[in-house]
Amino acid sequence: MHTPTRPTYAGPALFSYGFRPLFLAAGLFAALIVPLWMMVWSGQVALSGPFSPLDWHIHEMLFGYTSAVIAGFLFTAIPNWTGRMPTRGQPLIALAVLWIAGRLAVAFAPWPLLVMAVDCAFLLAIGVMVVTEIVAGRNWRNLMVVLPVLAYLAANIAFHLEAMGQGSAEIGRRLGFAMVTLLIALIGGRIIPSFTRNWLAKRGPGPMPVPFGRFDALCLAGTLAALLTWVAAPDTALAGAGLLAAGALQAGRLARWRGIRVWRSPLLAMLHLAFAFIPAGLAALGLAALGVWPAVTGLHLLGIGGIGGMTLAVMIRASLGHTARELVAGRALTLGFACVALAALVRVAVPSGAGLWGAAGLWVVGFGLFLWRFAPILTQPNPARRVPGGR
Repeated sequence: MHTPTRPTYAGPALFSYGFRPLFLAAGLFAALIVPLWMMVWSGQVALSGPFSPLDWHIHEMLFGYTSAVIAGFLFTAIPNWTGRMPTRGQPLIALAVLWIAGRLAVAFAPWPLLVMAVDCAFLLAIGVMVVTEIVAGRNWRNLMVVLPVLAYLAANIAFHLEAMGQGSAEIGRRLGFAMVTLLIALIGGRIIPSFTRNWLAKRGPGPMPVPFGRFDALCLAGTLAALLTWVAAPDTALAGAGLLAAGALQAGRLARWRGIRVWRSPLLAMLHLAFAFIPAGLAALGLAALGVWPAVTGLHLLGIGGIGGMTLAVMIRASLGHTARELVAGRALTLGFACVALAALVRVAVPSGAGLWGAAGLWVVGFGLFLWRFAPILTQPNPARRVPGGR
């Protein structure tokens, strides 16, 4: 693989790498959108966008916040896959502006077709840019990553179309949860055992994580089938049984990654704990399909704990590693993650208004700590690396 010869980037540090503006935007959005939702929910604020208040809340967590994190992750990983220089400067600024335009359109623009075009343009641009980089780098093996991005885009389009036609996006909500959950299961299954193995290899003999293999592929296929059944027929025994089986399969995957051995590393423990919300949420949705309890329990375990927790843990690790910082979470970031995980538990354990406000407060504190720690890091150049023998 040849060394890139593109000129040295001399612009603002914020736009020197994809994770910088996108993770910062995601963190800010996460910290602000939940208080705004609480004001909408309590009737203090009315939005003028095309969605009902509940559809707006769910859409913006699944396709607003999460899309920024996924894009930041992809634009961080792709240079490692292709050996090419990262997307930076003006293309990255345009991408960030497009994401912001989507958020404003969904909240305030009353024209559904225009809102859909503006909102979906971000994921479409991500797909085009990913294909361009992978093809240019001749990294054909990773071209398959485009398929989940396109499926995610299709789910967003379906959400908009159903809201336009039916007044609410009940199927679109479930499809959005299904696609994001599957993305988390796919990406988590790649990075968690890899990071865990690298850490454990430096600490002596012992059981190591099982790498991605046929069992993982079976788990993902089973989870996809169960989620699609739930999307089409959420209150059926078939969906319930499928989701319970999918939860058991994902729990089995997690057990194979030796999370019990990483308790001394909060940075790794975050990833394992966040992923644990995926099988818990799938099982809770399965029980809901069988009439045991409301579906909102499973949705918040997946949404707050699984999606929120995993994306926060990934942003923390990637931001530390790619800004030349030591891979140590520290007290503030560990507390921040703990707040988000606790928010999920509070939201499902106390389904009243007090639980909702408590969970919202914990979520805001968690992402507030992320911003307090990383806003200066993401907007400033990496610290100078020490030269051997130098000062």
